[in-house]
Parts: sequence; C-alpha cells; structure tokens
Amino acid sequence: MKSSHITPEFQRIGFEDFVREGRPACTHRAYESAVFYAQNFERLRDSEQNSMALLGPPGTGKTRLLIAVANALLARGIGVHYFPWVEGSNDLRDAVHDSGESMKRLRDALKTVDVLYIDDLFKGRKEPTQFQLEFLFDVVNFRSLNHRPILVSSERDIDGLCDVDEGIGSRIYERCRDFTVIMHLTAQEKDRGMILNYRLAQKEV
Repeated sequence: MKSSHITPEFQRIGFEDFVREGRPACTHRAYESAVFYAQNFERLRDSEQNSMALLGPPGTGKTRLLIAVANALLARGIGVHYFPWVEGSNDLRDAVHDSGESMKRLRDALKTVDVLYIDDLFKGRKEPTQFQLEFLFDVVNFRSLNHRPILVSSERDIDGLCDVDEGIGSRIYERCRDFTVIMHLTAQEKDRGMILNYRLAQKEV
C-alpha cells in the first residue's frame, strides 16, 4: 500500500461506500463494470482487453470507483501505482532539470508495476509538453506491448484523448475497450432534471 502512492484518505475507499441510489444509469454501469473487473482481475489480466477506463465530467465517481478497484487489488497482493496526472505531470516538468536516475526510476516503476492507475489524464489548462507526451507514450506503449493493465480516468472521451495524442489514446482504447464507460446522461434523464455531477446533485437536495 505504501508503494502504491495512494493517500491515506483514498486507502479507506471501497465499493461498499459508493452511493448509487438516485444516480444516472451510467453510474450504475460504471459501478457494475468496476466490481466485475476487480473480482475477475486474475482471469482478465493476461487478456487483450485487460484494462479499464472511466471517462466523463468531474463529480461522476470515476476516481472513487477506480480507487476502489485499486484497493481491492492491493488487498490481494497485486501491486498498483497511483499516478495522478496533474501532480505527476508537474513532477515530470520538474524532472527535466533533475538527474536522469530519478526519471529512470519513475519510468521503470510506471512500466513494471502490476497495475498502473492514471487519474484525471490530460486534465489541466495547459497542453502537455512534448517531453510529457513522449514519457507517457513510452510507458503506455510498453504496458500495451507487454499486456500490463492500466486503469484510466479522464474528463476526455476516447476521441478527446486521441486529440491530445493519437498514439496514447488509441492504445488506451485498445486495452480498455471491454471496460470503458462514458459518463453521460440519457435524454430521458436530462428531461427529468437529473444532474450528472454527484457533488452538485447533493447541493440541490
């Protein structure tokens, strides 16, 4: 757990804590997909589609569900490295001026851990630098070629990820295809005034 880089607050998150009552259909699909993935990980890990992506607006439970997956895997002795994109990409920007050894250690850790969880991929006002994209492509490509699972949450859908970098986005889609949930409201849910962002929905109550 210590080497996972998951914060103490996140370490307490499990599927039993996830509120589904009154939530839109996509939230139920995401929950069911995450539970199935966690429960069947040992069977899925060597398959072509051994990864999972939850994509959509903030406040929809993407991070909580994938952290619950990560915690369930860690409890079974499966290594997970949590890499929040905003903080991690800032570290990469700083590491350009750091020693090559620290960069190599991070790159190797992200490549070789059993499961890599990239949270809020490509979030932020600034576009990723060429160095950040090359670093991430190296990691994602290595993991794709070696069938190493990735968990991804992002506010961008697959097309949005590919708009930033097609090589990264297409490889994520290739591995996550069977376990990708796009968080969005149906037309009927919109007509009923349902709110996708759970934090804002609580405010309305």
